[in-house]
Amino acid sequence: MPDALKEMFDAARFAQLADLFAGALAGFDRRRFLHIATAGLAELSLLQRLRRGTEALRATLPDNYPVAVAVLRDVAPRIGHNFVGLMLPDYVGQYGREHPAASLAALHFLTRFSSGEFAIREFLKRDLPGTLVVMERWSRDDNEHVRRLASEGCRPRLPWSFRLEALVADPGPVWPILENLRADPSLYVRKSVANHLNDITKDHPDEVLARLARWEGTNLHTAWIARRGLRTLVKQGHDGALGVLGAGAKPRIEVRAFKVSPARLSLGDTLTITADLASRAAKPQRLVLDYAIRYVKAGGKTHRKVFKWKEVLLATGGELRLAKRQTIRDFSTRRHHAGRHEVELQANGRVVARAVFTLQR
Repeated sequence: MPDALKEMFDAARFAQLADLFAGALAGFDRRRFLHIATAGLAELSLLQRLRRGTEALRATLPDNYPVAVAVLRDVAPRIGHNFVGLMLPDYVGQYGREHPAASLAALHFLTRFSSGEFAIREFLKRDLPGTLVVMERWSRDDNEHVRRLASEGCRPRLPWSFRLEALVADPGPVWPILENLRADPSLYVRKSVANHLNDITKDHPDEVLARLARWEGTNLHTAWIARRGLRTLVKQGHDGALGVLGAGAKPRIEVRAFKVSPARLSLGDTLTITADLASRAAKPQRLVLDYAIRYVKAGGKTHRKVFKWKEVLLATGGELRLAKRQTIRDFSTRRHHAGRHEVELQANGRVVARAVFTLQR
């Protein structure tokens, strides 16, 4: 992760947290908290810093778990930063496993000020059926943060967390939760439901498509969830997913131009991709347009990555011009290598044009 992100948990932040806990708990050992939380801080990653803060709380809050949770509840509304607030649910997930009822009640409250999505997984791992019963009730809660936790916390492949292998194998137990949220009025919740569906498509695409076919297609919130939830399948050109979006037909278009520039560039430069299209269909057609870059890997092979571009209803005889700029830079998840890179224009899952650029190091 970028170094700057780690600085959310710097020495000054831990000092602020120490002040908050000292104000909430008489006799709180502020010095000990800071000694534990900041030891070797420079060498720790973002998530390691978060966990170090949790460990510092364990060493300085009362051993009596209900009393410790009461302090967390008191401090939570005053932290004022959603990500920093993750320390409090993390405490519950790490040290409240022997108190499931009290811990789930605590997460129901704490998630409103950060998110309990990582902490709840510790309880799902220990008691999947019992925890899902509680989460199904949460999916009908008045608070959008609680409803969002009901979906996000039981995602089978939640980023930054361990997989819930039982749900990877069989997502059946979570469908009552997703059914309750399929037309949720909150965008925050709908994003989670869509991401949850996208997780499931990686192992059970036909099950997701069958479920979406039974959902109300005219509800705008549900339609939004379906489009976003099927994004991985759409990028893969999955006919069933494209059909749900009304873009399953072969595109009847003329690609008048598809270009990338410059033809040669270096790391840090910006690539410009342009496409000029014209309809050749006798009636309006829905198009899902993406582009893919075949990145050169260290051994000379390539890895194809698809990027979303545009969804459009192209009129009969209509024309469309698209332009996209993308900076070629290294990420922690992707390193670039010199060589010939192919760029593909994809319409309704089918490659309709190609261009190339050369990356020089």
